[in-house]
Amino acid sequence: MLNLQCDTPQRWLAQVDEHLDEILIDHAHCERKAASTAMNLMFAYIEREQLARDLTPIVNEELEHYRMVLDILKSRNIRFRRLRPGSYGKQMHELIRKLEPGRAVDRLLIAGVIEARSCERFVKLREHLPDRELAEFFGSLFESEARHYSTYVRLAKLFAPDDTVRARLGELMAEEARIIQEGDPLPRVHS
Repeated sequence: MLNLQCDTPQRWLAQVDEHLDEILIDHAHCERKAASTAMNLMFAYIEREQLARDLTPIVNEELEHYRMVLDILKSRNIRFRRLRPGSYGKQMHELIRKLEPGRAVDRLLIAGVIEARSCERFVKLREHLPDRELAEFFGSLFESEARHYSTYVRLAKLFAPDDTVRARLGELMAEEARIIQEGDPLPRVHS
């Protein structure tokens, strides 16, 4: 369903165990960035009414998730603060082609790939965390992240034929797997 080409390595769960506070802070940042990404796409492709209609609920959901994570941080006395970003997002965005319509396809597919990885990671957290409140919270995000992934892939087909989108998705998924397997020493949602 998610087309991911590798599973999350055990190394990441060790980062979670050692740095859960940082993972939670980064999760808030990820939700904020996800809302911003959807908004930026709406502004960049304003002439695509269907794109705006389909991304508006994603913006709202991501902002609600952001608020929910901020509430969790507050309830656990974890100060929300800036974190140095991991390399995952930057490496993924470097894959975006420069010329349209390839640029639009890539921006949408990369947003979708990131949602797919988040979805997979949230399932891992649900199964791994001994803290049942947090485990249930992450499990509750699975459905929306999966829906966001499929929406972004479907929207990419506004800019290119289905077979072209599928082929490019496969290429981006292969690159994403390479990035995930390399990992990042920073404990982040996508490290």
